[in-house]
Amino acid sequence: MKEGSLWRHADFLRLWVGQTISQLGSVVTRTAIPLVAILLLSAGPAELGILTVAASAGTLLVGLFAGVQADRMRRRPILIISDFLRAALLFAIPIAWIVGVLRVELLYVVAFLAAVLGAFFDVAYRAYLPSLVGRERIVEGNAKLGVSEAIAEIGAPALAGAIVQLFSAVAAIVVDAASFVASAISLLLIRTPEPPPAPRRERSAWDEIAEGLQTVWRDPYLRATAGFDVTSFFFGSFYGVLYSLYALRDLGLSPFILGVAISLGGVGSLVGAALAGPAVHRLGIGPTIVRLSLAAVPLSFLTPLAFGPPALAAVFLFIPQLIGDGLATIEGIAIVSLRQTVTPDALLGRVNATVHVLLEGIAPLGALLGAALALAYGTRETLFIAACGMVLARGWLLFSPLESFRSAGTPSLGSAADSR
Repeated sequence: MKEGSLWRHADFLRLWVGQTISQLGSVVTRTAIPLVAILLLSAGPAELGILTVAASAGTLLVGLFAGVQADRMRRRPILIISDFLRAALLFAIPIAWIVGVLRVELLYVVAFLAAVLGAFFDVAYRAYLPSLVGRERIVEGNAKLGVSEAIAEIGAPALAGAIVQLFSAVAAIVVDAASFVASAISLLLIRTPEPPPAPRRERSAWDEIAEGLQTVWRDPYLRATAGFDVTSFFFGSFYGVLYSLYALRDLGLSPFILGVAISLGGVGSLVGAALAGPAVHRLGIGPTIVRLSLAAVPLSFLTPLAFGPPALAAVFLFIPQLIGDGLATIEGIAIVSLRQTVTPDALLGRVNATVHVLLEGIAPLGALLGAALALAYGTRETLFIAACGMVLARGWLLFSPLESFRSAGTPSLGSAADSR
């Protein structure tokens, strides 16, 4: 089918509208929950750190089991239940505030349980899309959903700030809870029947988890893209923990210019999501991943190379944010689409879960090491190390057969493992 045909796919549009609303709400809450802790409960650095740990722990503890469940049953019910439960969790915060019993411990519980439910949703979500739109339209579907994510990253932080400024941090939580209800309703309205899971012999959850791990390692395409993602996330976390400090303290940029730089990343992601489909159509899915990742290599070094007066130094940040994030978005959409293409449906939940947990687990380790290296050697020097690490990550792609994988609709022989 020709590009753009999903705009005439009624059920995909229901999914897309629901996820656009949900993404906006989720980014609002990502901003708002810490603000609730700070503004209403006088939380300090320790409490904010526990909030972050609670969310990460929720994903890491159940992520692999979520993959097993997503392969044992239909995925759409998992999505609907997860959305309704997340809405109920978030509504607990404003209710507790109204009755005067809101405590920071409740925020810890909500952050943890919301992350648990989010793990189930994210794993099932990526596994559900192929059955809704067909494998031949996976790239187009992921690209359109990527537009939603980019829009949320651009607009939702400002929306959250406006809601908090005009009303309260609790009001922003209500907005996100309502967005999850909207997402669940959009999923309930989908009429395309989801095929039942393939029959399988009874095995323990641990055996099924092991099969997902083995599939990612044995398939050359999955191994290469997962290795690239994990390595990139590890060194990319250096930027995450040091970027604002570097821009404000080392380069002397104003908070406004820093905000512009970060916003340009969202703009780049939006453009990248729009161009992902044409790029894959023109180059093929494997060459898109390999070539665009190589094109982004020089951009990694612009940030630590920034120098001069603030106006000049800002350019060194603007270019990698705008162009680099755009290339990364195209590359990311292609990687997710390839994963959905080469993985048999009976394994797709566990494969998604394996990658999801690896990325969630490696990012905090990278952030901790980046902070330690910055203390020992300096912020700029640590960002140079990160840029070199991003170059090394490309080795996973270069020493793989990805360059020859062009179709986004033909399963890989390397993923032919059968869990039945």
